[in-house]
Amino acid sequence: MARLRGPGGCAWDREQTFDSIKRHTLEETYEVFDAIERRAWPDLKDELGDLLLQVLFYAQMASEAGYFDIGDVAANLNAKLVRRHPHIFPVDGELADATDANGVLRKWEQIKRVEKMEIAAAGGGRAASGLDDIPRSGLDDISRAMPATLEAEKLGSRAAKVGFDWPSAEELFEKLQEEIAELKAELAKADASGQDHVQEEFGDLLFTAINLARHLRVDPESALRSANAKFRDRFRAMEAIAGGFDALALMTPAQLDALWNRVKRGGETRPGESAGIDPETERPLHPRVHRHE
Repeated sequence: MARLRGPGGCAWDREQTFDSIKRHTLEETYEVFDAIERRAWPDLKDELGDLLLQVLFYAQMASEAGYFDIGDVAANLNAKLVRRHPHIFPVDGELADATDANGVLRKWEQIKRVEKMEIAAAGGGRAASGLDDIPRSGLDDISRAMPATLEAEKLGSRAAKVGFDWPSAEELFEKLQEEIAELKAELAKADASGQDHVQEEFGDLLFTAINLARHLRVDPESALRSANAKFRDRFRAMEAIAGGFDALALMTPAQLDALWNRVKRGGETRPGESAGIDPETERPLHPRVHRHE
């Protein structure tokens, strides 16, 4: 990487900055995620290399600027792993008590809080960012840069540590209905500023749904990705039956619904449901030239 960024190296690599590379980091992270979901281990090996390349890229740019180098990154990580696992690495000759996963997590969070306080006392963190005039919060260390679903899950989980949470999933189902009603109310107003309020209420609905996922012990990101994959598969099957994407655009809503339901059942049909679909060609009998719905 030093050679690629150095004199006589790659013109593209030399032009990159922290800001120009960061979007690639997010993309590579999701490609690692995708390879794991597909259980594509050779792909995962490649994607982990691509993700590691991002780390090397940042470290090299930081080294050139005199901030730190890759050795500092590794040493810092090593020290953090030792510091945050006192049940494995003795402190003053004694091991901390953490016999199960929950105990480990509690100890981890406790150590993190101490670290944040030490950083703040040393003039780093919020002070270095000009945030000293904003009251401190137990949510400060939850990054706003992560995907919104993950951020929402972590915010709800952190608030739950002090008892600010719905008692059970049942109450969250009721809250979902409340949020849906509020969203519908905003849609009914249809005033000039309504769109901002609609977005706000829709955000509340999503936040509640993600907290429901937390109560159900469901990873919302994985659940949504699974739903996306299922939709892709079913839509692809609809295209195959109809004769392509453009052919679907010529079908009526009733024909599309019939085709979707057929694909959901794995190709089976029920009397009357496939009306408008030629049983031999599996294409619409009376396609419309335009659709405006």
